[in-house]
Amino acid sequence: MTSIESVSRSDLEQRRQMLRTHRRLKLLHAAWQTLAVSGILGGLVWATTRPIWVLRESSQVTIEGNQLLATQAIKSLLPITYPQSLLQIQPEAIAKTLESQPTIADANVTRELFPPSLRVQVTERIPVAIAYIRPPQTVTTDAQANMGFVDAQGVWIPFQTYAAQSTNLKLPQLKVIGPLERYQSYWASVYQGVSRSPVKITEIDCQDPTNIILKTELGVVHLGAYTSRLNQQLQVLDQMRQLPQQLNSNQIAYIDLSNPDAPTVQMNQVETVKPDTPHQ
Repeated sequence: MTSIESVSRSDLEQRRQMLRTHRRLKLLHAAWQTLAVSGILGGLVWATTRPIWVLRESSQVTIEGNQLLATQAIKSLLPITYPQSLLQIQPEAIAKTLESQPTIADANVTRELFPPSLRVQVTERIPVAIAYIRPPQTVTTDAQANMGFVDAQGVWIPFQTYAAQSTNLKLPQLKVIGPLERYQSYWASVYQGVSRSPVKITEIDCQDPTNIILKTELGVVHLGAYTSRLNQQLQVLDQMRQLPQQLNSNQIAYIDLSNPDAPTVQMNQVETVKPDTPHQ
């Protein structure tokens, strides 16, 4: 019994010693891992805060995607004070600042370490129509405040903003008249239909919410209030291309398409004519 007890105590002591050694090795390994990670992080922090990782001037900023807006104008919008460490620059905050501009729909900002620089990609808002709050002929003072642009989604772009930021802006051929809030909700649909219409349309008057008025190559067209039948109205207008050959255009007051199933032509002599339209 004494021999067995002696062996058992010896085995237990060896096992305890092995466990203590194993525990020390684990602690040592963990400590080395911590030191290694801390060293790497410290090295990164040290490297990125060295003078070489600093934006010293705007020439280190690259602007991409701009066609209408001047590169220097976009750079002037960046909330950056030179010199500034790349580590302190917040790309998302810069992107939000740019997107708050009515001329920029989307922005993406990335930092580049080799060489230290900043890349800014922008998607511009493209003006598709000159927008007048009131008819331009009725405005005698501060005409620029009455004038702006709208993009395909109906976002208002002040005239002064694009004039200040753009060096390559070509004025759109299409005009829209009326306060933005009266047509913004359906502008995307109206613009899509008008831009695809085979009949040239140069002006959309949205001053009266009960009657949208178009200026077209066939004359003035009354659509009535906006409805989902807009595309049908424009299709009927296309079918009336022969109207100038049937009637004297000087005698036509307007074409009434408020009911596309029964289009009419209002004559200046208060005579209403039902034009011949080709059957589909």
